Amino acid sequence: MRQCLIVGQTNVGKTAFALSFAESLGLDKVEIVFTYPDGFATRQNYALSIARQELIGPTTHKTRCLQSMVLSLPAGKGVKLVTFTDTTGLNEGIHEEKEVRRAIAQTLQQVRDANLILHIIDAALVGRQGENEQILTEVDRQIAGFAQSRGIYVLLANKMDQSSAQLGLSRIRALYPNQHIVPVSALNRTGLKEVRAVVARHL
Repeated sequence: MRQCLIVGQTNVGKTAFALSFAESLGLDKVEIVFTYPDGFATRQNYALSIARQELIGPTTHKTRCLQSMVLSLPAGKGVKLVTFTDTTGLNEGIHEEKEVRRAIAQTLQQVRDANLILHIIDAALVGRQGENEQILTEVDRQIAGFAQSRGIYVLLANKMDQSSAQLGLSRIRALYPNQHIVPVSALNRTGLKEVRAVVARHL
């Protein structure tokens, strides 16, 4: 089955996006498979409202393993089954916790194997940065460069519901003028129709 991988820095809204994307397909419940860095896997059925309460939070690295859902996407007159996988947030440097380091390594391994990468950027945060601040971290830039070379890469500018996000989107587009960039709000569920079309086209 084709895999769509959701990557990005910690707290950019990856899990919120994944759950909102599932909801945009008309779902109110999902089965999530949790695969840990040591290979152990378990599955859990959630109502989407409960999944949001349990899986989303303000702390960094709340997600510490792969969280996968098999979703049916409309494709022409039929449907495509796609595995959507949420991942541990990336960060610069070496994290002090061994568990987080292993989870990040697991994410990077999946980047090499994915059929399509959705790279989420916090557009609101980019919009609040100073003129001379680096828009993307070095890890973000490496993922962008690697995935773009394989032609399996789409940038999602998240948090477009916030006031600073429009400036952030402009800065991201200036940095990647030839890259397909989709503005979204995982909170307000906007931009998801375009993401569905992109995923169906690439997979």
